Amino acid sequence: MLKGKVAIVTGSTSGIGLGIAKELGRLGADLVLNGFGDAGEIETIRSDIESERGVRVVYDGADMSKGQSVRGLVAATIETFGRLDILVNNAGIQFTAPVEEFPPAKWNAILDINLSAAFHAVAAALPQMKKQRWGRIVNIASTHGLVASTHKAAYVAAKHGLVGLTKVVGLETAGSGVTCNAVCPGWVRTPLVEKQISDIAAQKHKSQKEAAAEILAEKQPSQEFVSPAQLGGTVAFLCSAAADQITGTAISVDGGWTAQ
Repeated sequence: MLKGKVAIVTGSTSGIGLGIAKELGRLGADLVLNGFGDAGEIETIRSDIESERGVRVVYDGADMSKGQSVRGLVAATIETFGRLDILVNNAGIQFTAPVEEFPPAKWNAILDINLSAAFHAVAAALPQMKKQRWGRIVNIASTHGLVASTHKAAYVAAKHGLVGLTKVVGLETAGSGVTCNAVCPGWVRTPLVEKQISDIAAQKHKSQKEAAAEILAEKQPSQEFVSPAQLGGTVAFLCSAAADQITGTAISVDGGWTAQ
C-alpha cells in the first residue's frame, strides 16, 4: 500500500513510535527512525526492520527539543530520499507535579518536544508535500489532548496544543492532497507508562500487575492497554485512500476513556 512512500516517525526507537514505524515498513514505506537510546540497540532495530520488511531504513538522531534540528531532519530526509510523504510526530516526554511545584525547565522541555517539534516538522515538510500533491501528517497526541488529569499541566497543555495545531494545518492544507490528523491514545504500555506503574507499585506496596490494573481502572473502561501495533494500524489507515477526506480531526484510541 505504501510502496515508494517515505515516512519520518519521530521518537521511534521504542514504544508507540517503533510500533508505528514497523507497521508503515510492513506496508512498504521507506523509513527514517529518530529517537534517543543506545547506538548498538538502535542499529539492531534499524537493520531488523530493514531486513524483515524489505525497505530502506535510516536513523537520524536529531534533537527534537531544538527547532533547527527538527527542520534539519526533514531537510536531510528529502535530500536522502528525494521526497517525504508521511510525517508522524510522535516524540514526547512526561513529568508530573502540581502546577505550583512544576519546574519551569520541565515545562519548557515538554512544550519544546511535545508541541514545538511538531510545528517545526510540519512547517518544514509542507512545501515538499504540497509540491507533490500528496502528504500525510499524523500527530500522536493523547487522550490528554482532549481531557485533563491532575499533575500533568505541561503535558496536557502541549497535547491540547497539538490537537489545535492539527486543526489549523488540516484547514490550511484542505484540497491540496495533504491531510493532517491527530491520534489520541489512552493508556499504552510503553516505557513511559511502565515507569508510572512502577512508581504506583512502589508507593502503594503493590505488585506490577495490581498497579497496572489500578491505572486502567481509573480511566480506561476496556480495562486493557492499547498496543503500539494497534496505533500503527490507525496511522496506516490515515495514510490510506479511505482516509483521503479525513483531515483536521482527532481520533481517540482509548478503550472508552473519553466517552465517559
